[in-house]
Amino acid sequence: MRHFHLTRNSSFRPVVNLDKLWTLVPAEQRKGLTASSTEVPVIDTLAAGYGKVLGKGRLPALPCIVKARWVSSLAEKKIKEAGGVVKLVA
Repeated sequence: MRHFHLTRNSSFRPVVNLDKLWTLVPAEQRKGLTASSTEVPVIDTLAAGYGKVLGKGRLPALPCIVKARWVSSLAEKKIKEAGGVVKLVA
């Protein structure tokens, strides 16, 4: 079988699980966060080198904004239960 114009970069998706997601937030930003804080961290997975967020693990009950190219349905459900928001970016 031949595949003309094979582009392997379109299927390259390094993954990160939810239990490792909070390690992408700087420590000084994590220090002052509470459930009722008005300022929430923005976690940009593309800037950290990850393309897809998977739903393994637990998140703390703190709101956050997650920017990712791909998000699994379980990960999106867990992020929204924790009070966060998922924003898909291209």
